[in-house]
Amino acid sequence: MIYYLIALVVVVLDQFTKYLIVHNMEQGESIPLIPDVFHLTSHRNLGAAFGILQNQRLVFIIITLAVVAGIVVSLVRIGRTQPRVSLALSLVLGGAVGNFIDRVTTGEVVDFLDFTLIHFPIFNVADVAITVGVGLLLLDLLLDPRRAR
Repeated sequence: MIYYLIALVVVVLDQFTKYLIVHNMEQGESIPLIPDVFHLTSHRNLGAAFGILQNQRLVFIIITLAVVAGIVVSLVRIGRTQPRVSLALSLVLGGAVGNFIDRVTTGEVVDFLDFTLIHFPIFNVADVAITVGVGLLLLDLLLDPRRAR
């Protein structure tokens, strides 16, 4: 199924970029790509989005396993009948698995995309995939209000 391939591409891209950061930058090092706007900053996060729930590794592992199981069941059920929803779920699945790998293997998530202009929390490819996936789900609800019920 194409949607599992999309999730796999997200996981591979996420893990590859994190590998490059871990093996080529010191933790805390920042490389300005667009000075005062966008930097690559090697950062580790022990919590969830925006640094909340620090040091709750087991909670995140359990939640992620439940979310992944729910997404897989949903993809099996809806398949190609709802391509927008399936694409959104595949992005969330890939992002969840990408960050899950970090939590299970090292106990922390590698973040590196740093928009310094707006002082936004540092994030990674998995976070982008999850955010875009959730955004697509919300867009689908707006475009098809019957589904919201």
